[in-house]
Amino acid sequence: MKRKLSQEEIDNIVVAQTDNNSAWEKSIRVRRKKPASLSIPAELAARAAFLARVHRQPSIEEWLTHIIQERVELEEAAFVGAKRDLTTKSSV
Repeated sequence: MKRKLSQEEIDNIVVAQTDNNSAWEKSIRVRRKKPASLSIPAELAARAAFLARVHRQPSIEEWLTHIIQERVELEEAAFVGAKRDLTTKSSV
């Protein structure tokens, strides 16, 4: 049974294998997803900026992300509930 290596032991192994190309797997390329853009009317953007300041958010983007995430989660929960209700009613 193999014992679990400590973080220091793992670091030492990695450093020792730095120049040994056969010890490493082929490198992989990771691409960052591009952020989506969204256009909103200027009046709505101004109102959102005001509310972001009221809520002491560092930026309007962070506040809007938080608000959108909350709303999406609420809508998803409502959808699951409605779907469950339809399934229950149709099986009666």
